[in-house]
Formats: sequence, C-alpha cells, structure tokens
Amino acid sequence: MSITPSALTRVAAVAAGLAGAAYIVIQLIHPADVIESLSTQAWVNVHVLSFVEAVLALIGVTGLYLHQARKVGILGPIGYVMFGFFFILQAAFNFAEALIAPLIAVSAPQLAVDFVGLFGRYPAVTDLGALAALPNVGAILYVGGALLFGVAIIRARMLSRGAGILLIVAAAITPVAGALLPHALERMAAVPMGAALIWLGFSLWKSSRTNTAVLTVTAADHDRIATN
Repeated sequence: MSITPSALTRVAAVAAGLAGAAYIVIQLIHPADVIESLSTQAWVNVHVLSFVEAVLALIGVTGLYLHQARKVGILGPIGYVMFGFFFILQAAFNFAEALIAPLIAVSAPQLAVDFVGLFGRYPAVTDLGALAALPNVGAILYVGGALLFGVAIIRARMLSRGAGILLIVAAAITPVAGALLPHALERMAAVPMGAALIWLGFSLWKSSRTNTAVLTVTAADHDRIATN
C-alpha cells in the first residue's frame, strides 16, 4: 500500500474535522476549574479528549497549510507557525491537567487549583513563575495565528472563503468574550472555532478529491495521446 500526498491530505482533512467537533463538545462538558473537579473521572476524560483534539488540530492545520503553501504568501507560514504552536502548547497543558494536576491536588491542593485555573482567569495564590505567562502567550498564538491563517486562506483561494472568514471571526470574538463574559460562558466562544475547523476540514477533503480527479483525467489523456 502506497501513501500518496492526496491520501495524507485527506487524513489531515478528517483530523481537522474531528478536532473541530471535539473542540465544540469539550466546551459543553468541561467541569468547573475547581479542586473538587480534579478527583473526578469526568475531569480526566475531558482533558484526555482535549489532548487528542489538540493533536488532531495540529495535524489538520498542517495539512491545510501544506495544501496551499505556494499561494498563502508570507502570512501563511507565520499564521501556521503561531496557530500550530498554540496547539502544541494546548496539548502539553492538557496532558498536565489530565494526569498531573489530580496527583498534585492530593498533597498541594492550592498549587493544583492555581495551575488549572490559569486559563480560567482565577487569581493565583501560589507563585507559578514562568507558567503565569501561559495565558497571554496562548492568547497571542491562538488569536494572532488564527487571524493571519484565516486571511492567508482567503487570499490563497484554494479552500472555502466562508470557512476562512469564520476562522477570522472566531479568533476575533475570543478576546471580546474573555473581557465581557464569565468564564463558563466565555468557553462558548470556542464553538465558532470548532465550526471553522470542521468547515475547513470538509473544504480540504473536497479540494483534495477534486485535485485527484483532475490528475486522473490528465494522466488518462496523456496515456491516450502516447498510445496514439
């Protein structure tokens, strides 16, 4: 069995779609970022799912970038690197939330609460050192990366323009929601981002199938001419 570029592109498309769907589901079932949640199976399940979602999103975004790398201009690689690093950061943080924070909660509950509350906008009592910068770094990578990547997608004109616009809108409303809404409602700002990833995944799949069909027809015509 040979692994072709079109097959890898379709894998990336599926990964993007699954990541988007998982991202939406996570917001609906995420437990409160409090010490009582850390000892529950629901907490572990959600953050394992979040880890998987981040890995799938990284695969999906990579496929989206490579599919249009020659046409996205300078904004494409910058947006891809920023957006990709966000998902790497998310995966690392979710791994710690799922498997390390519950263990810390037993012997150092305040540290555990401060750690998991980093992105929940809870003021930390413990000195978290460099970890305290994670929310700001994550916000810059998430919002900035998605905005630039969305603009690059629109300019490249290889994937759905609507999906690119939705990606930009999803990124733009995130800081607004963070400033105006409580954290429980702020999570819902991730729903448009999940929808954008699903839409982009579908668009990538459709584009890949179209390109494969064109190449097949072209190859058949070439063989016919050569035979004649």
